[in-house]
Amino acid sequence: MAFVMRVVVIHLLISLLLLQLIKGDDDTQKLLIKLEKPKLQKCGIDRIYQFGDSLSDTGNCLRESYCEAQTKTGKLPYGMNFYQNATGRCSDGFIILDYIAMECGLPLLNPSLEENADFSHGANFAVSGATALSAEYLISRNIAMSFTNSSLSVQLQWMSSHFKSVCSNDCAKYLENSLFLVGEIGGDDVTYGFKQGRPIEEVRRIVPDIVKIIIQSVRTIIGFGATRILVPGNFPSGCFPIILTLYMNKSSTVYDEYHCAEEWNNFTIYYNNLLQQAIHELNREYPNISIIYGDYYNAYYWLLRNAVALGFDKKTLQIACCGVGGEYNYTEDKRCGKPGAEKACADPSTYLSWDGSHLTQNAYGWITKWLIDDILPQLNCHV
Repeated sequence: MAFVMRVVVIHLLISLLLLQLIKGDDDTQKLLIKLEKPKLQKCGIDRIYQFGDSLSDTGNCLRESYCEAQTKTGKLPYGMNFYQNATGRCSDGFIILDYIAMECGLPLLNPSLEENADFSHGANFAVSGATALSAEYLISRNIAMSFTNSSLSVQLQWMSSHFKSVCSNDCAKYLENSLFLVGEIGGDDVTYGFKQGRPIEEVRRIVPDIVKIIIQSVRTIIGFGATRILVPGNFPSGCFPIILTLYMNKSSTVYDEYHCAEEWNNFTIYYNNLLQQAIHELNREYPNISIIYGDYYNAYYWLLRNAVALGFDKKTLQIACCGVGGEYNYTEDKRCGKPGAEKACADPSTYLSWDGSHLTQNAYGWITKWLIDDILPQLNCHV
C-alpha cells in the first residue's frame, strides 16, 4: 500500500508538471526530467502515427461535416481539463495517445485532417466512430454505421497520401524511428451490432474478419517501412456504463466480482485472444519487426482493482462523470453534451468513466503508465 501511495503522489506531481510542459515551460521540463525521465524517450522515437476510433481521435471527426454535426466533443464539458478547450478528444482532457507522445518527448499529435498543421512528429488518422471493417461489409451484415465512413482502410489511404508528400523516395529511412499505433479499432464494429439488437453470437461471427483487416493493415504499414507497431486489444467494456446499461434489462445477466457484465467481457476475451494469436503469427513472419499487443483489457482491470488506492471514488467506479439518468448515469438520449446533460461532475479525476463510453484523463494516465511498463521490454529500446 505504501508503494502505491508513493506512486500516486509522484504521478499527481508529474501530471501537473506535464501540463506546464505542454505550455512550453523550460524550467518545468528540467524538473520533470529530474523526477522521472519519460521511459519511452529512451527509445529514440521521433514520430508517432495513430489509427483508430474515438479512443484516439484528437479532432478528425470535427473536420468531417457529418461527423461534426453528430458529435458533442467540439464543445465543453469535453476538454474541460484541456485548458477548457474542446478539441474533439472524447474525454475531459488527455487521452492515451497524448500520454504516449509526452512519454516519447514529442508534441501532441495533430489530427491528419487539420489544414496547415505540423506533421513533422507524426500524424493522427483516427476518427471517432470509425470501424475496422468497411461500411459496405457492415451493411451486408445489417449493421448500420454511426456518423463516419472513415474506416481503417480509409485511414490507410490518408496515410499513403501523407507519405507520398513527405517521404516518397525513402520512407523506410524516414520511418525507421517511428511508432505506429493500429487501434484500438474494431470495438465500434461489435458495439454497433450489439446496440442495434444483434445477438452476441451473431456479432461474434464478424470478429475473425475484424482481426483479418487489422492484420492486413499492419502488413501495409510494414510495407512503408514501419519497424515498431503497437496493436491494442479491446477494453473490458462490460465494466463501462454504456454496456452495463444495455445489460440492465436482461434477467440472465451475470456479473463478476467487480460488477462487470461477464457475457460481454468473455466476448472481449475471445476477440482479444484472436488478435493476439494473429499478432504472434505475424511476428514469426517478420522477426525483425516489433509488433506488440497492447493489453488494454488487463490494464483496465489493474486500474479497477487499485482504483481506490489511486485516488478514485469507490462509489463512482462504474458511473459516468458526464451524462444523465439510470443507475450508471448513462442513457442514450441524455449522453454527455446532449440537451440536459451539458454539465459534468465536479471532479472528473475521481471517476474512471468520463461519458459512459470513454475514460477520464486521470484514468487514461494510469492505464498508459501500466501499458508502457508492459510494452517497453518489447520495443527493443536501449534502456
